[in-house]
Amino acid sequence: MRCPFCAHENSQVKDSRPTEDGSAIRRRRQCEDCGARFTTFERIQLRELTVLKSEDKREPFDRAKLERSIAIACRKRPVPTERIERLASSIQRQIETSGESEMPSARIGQMVMEGLKALDPVAYIRFASVYKDFREAKDFEDFAGTISEAGKE
Repeated sequence: MRCPFCAHENSQVKDSRPTEDGSAIRRRRQCEDCGARFTTFERIQLRELTVLKSEDKREPFDRAKLERSIAIACRKRPVPTERIERLASSIQRQIETSGESEMPSARIGQMVMEGLKALDPVAYIRFASVYKDFREAKDFEDFAGTISEAGKE
């Protein structure tokens, strides 16, 4: 593993343990050259996944990008980082177990929306504003109205 501080090629694993949800292995490493310590995470990848974007563009699935978009929606909200990671793991697992090697980005966005809806209503609206491409305040009002109506049922 390359050191993020000095770019030396070798590091020693000092400690390994599973993450809380068991979806990854957390490793504490120390660079053999500069002695700096850093943490890495190893995750299981069942198969190569490709995301189908608009206009038939394809790009490899990027879990970090998924986590980042969820975290942005949850910024300054009382949502622990572990819950964001758990949601990303759940979505990744759904994609991997779907049996498809290519997944439309719209379907991934829908999975994120469903997860955020259960996690935090404000984060859900924030993500929806980008995902559904809200253009004006009325779009927010209409969407928020559907949420409050669904809560009354």
